[in-house]
Amino acid sequence: MARRKKGRVKRALKEVVSMSFFLLFVLILTYFVLLYVGQRTEVVGSSMEYTLLDGDHLIVDKLSYRLDDPKRFDIVVFPYQKSNTFFIKRIIGMPGETVEIKDGVIYINDTPLIESYGREVIAFPGRAEKPVKLGGNEYFVMGDNRNDSTDSRDSSVGNVERKDIVGKAWIRIWPFSRIGILRHQ
Repeated sequence: MARRKKGRVKRALKEVVSMSFFLLFVLILTYFVLLYVGQRTEVVGSSMEYTLLDGDHLIVDKLSYRLDDPKRFDIVVFPYQKSNTFFIKRIIGMPGETVEIKDGVIYINDTPLIESYGREVIAFPGRAEKPVKLGGNEYFVMGDNRNDSTDSRDSSVGNVERKDIVGKAWIRIWPFSRIGILRHQ
């Protein structure tokens, strides 16, 4: 009888230790996934309407840009003024290019940008009223809601350095009615 009881206690202890190691492994794996692969973020505000709406929850792909560079029209996440507040905007200008906004139209290296994201005429060119030359590691970003977005046109945001881009908005997970992979190109 005592032997049986000892055997049960031993098996139960083994099960507890095994489950503890499994849970520790899952926690460590989750930590590394959130640190290096992806993170959840919430859209606050209307600057990316109608692609992204206030309250949309997204998964940001942090791995892609470790393997490849951002591309024009990618929707990226980056910290605002090196703080814990993150902005989500679309890449318009690429490293080495010159961006200018004339008569409500975006020009890249003196050529009008053909795009389908900003549907309105830009009322406020901001610092892009004059040509903005991007450095070899800088991007010019704008919200899709061009007349209601604090973006690279504003000196508080300015050009976004490559090292500051956290990742690319990849998939909308909330609300359920709008779940899906985000269109970039």
